[in-house]
Amino acid sequence: MSYDSVDALQQALTKEVFNYAKDAKKAAGRALGTLVEIVSFYLLKAWDYENHIAIERRVPEYANPELTHNVEFTLHPTETIATVKLKEGDLPFTSTKLRKLVKAINWEKDGIKSTQLLTKDKLLRNCCTIYEHNSEIVVAYLGDKNGDIWNISIEKLRSHPFAMFECKRVGVEEGVKKGPQTIEKAKQGAYVARTVSSLQKLRMADGAVYGAIHLPSGELRYKPYDKFLNEIVSSNDPDLLRHFILTVGVVSNHGNWFTSDDHNKELKVLAQSYDWLLFLTDSGLATFVSDLLLKPQKKYIKVREAFTSSYTGAKGGNKFTKVQMALDADKAIQEYFKENIVKIEGWFNVISPAKMSIKELKKELKALSSKNWQEILK
Repeated sequence: MSYDSVDALQQALTKEVFNYAKDAKKAAGRALGTLVEIVSFYLLKAWDYENHIAIERRVPEYANPELTHNVEFTLHPTETIATVKLKEGDLPFTSTKLRKLVKAINWEKDGIKSTQLLTKDKLLRNCCTIYEHNSEIVVAYLGDKNGDIWNISIEKLRSHPFAMFECKRVGVEEGVKKGPQTIEKAKQGAYVARTVSSLQKLRMADGAVYGAIHLPSGELRYKPYDKFLNEIVSSNDPDLLRHFILTVGVVSNHGNWFTSDDHNKELKVLAQSYDWLLFLTDSGLATFVSDLLLKPQKKYIKVREAFTSSYTGAKGGNKFTKVQMALDADKAIQEYFKENIVKIEGWFNVISPAKMSIKELKKELKALSSKNWQEILK
């Protein structure tokens, strides 16, 4: 680790990248929050879930659809509609061009989205929604390139996700020991995690946590939470799975919050609400920043260029977010994650469930993504 704390890392970014800003430290802190989201997204990409991901979708509360909540990433059951090809000279790859190549869908006018998967300036839109009507979501994902021909996957996502990921991080003003917003952000994340899934948490008088699901038959089934969660993930029972969402939180430190070994109030609130809570360590975040943004090898220099060109003080033109990423930077980050995936998985400590590893989370996501959702959700 090149920096002894995230505070030291933030100070380095303040001096090297954000010196133009009126409040350079705050700008650097916000950028670190974006980096947590980017690390999480490319981890999911490295685990081969890109074609399941939707970004910043509103998820309804269970049995209370009037209330919805925006979350960073949702993972959905998916069906490949088509793989289409476009030439480099066809740039930009607009949603209109892509829809014209797909005959399997009757495109309703009020569901059409005006988006660009890849712009003329090679700015990639991750998980590019080209159509959304009722419960039908059609998303385009940029594939590989052969010569000057791009392969593009067109996927239909079921509107109900089988998993969701949220990222939480806060900073503090210089000289302030604790930001007043920290516990509020924790409560916001906890509320969403506890309300979107059919698996509800109940705390017993002795402190034990049970999970409960109200079945269509009217039965209220309940068991110790961890046991019930494992049963649902392993099950093929539509009554258990139809409204279930695995909730995953990713949190990072900024001194005033916590460490992975020191669970203060904010972390305890989050840990008892998400099914899985992952802690992105200081050393992990610092390694990402050092390897790709501050001291990159030549093959990763495009990542630094995309990052620094996005933070110049000028409005617009951001090429370094979870939604939009410079294409060269995207390819370089994917290469970095592919080459270092074991090390990167080690950046994350599992806060809850207790005594579990990230390997178990991967197994649960694999089990959920592999189910016959067409039958379950009919």
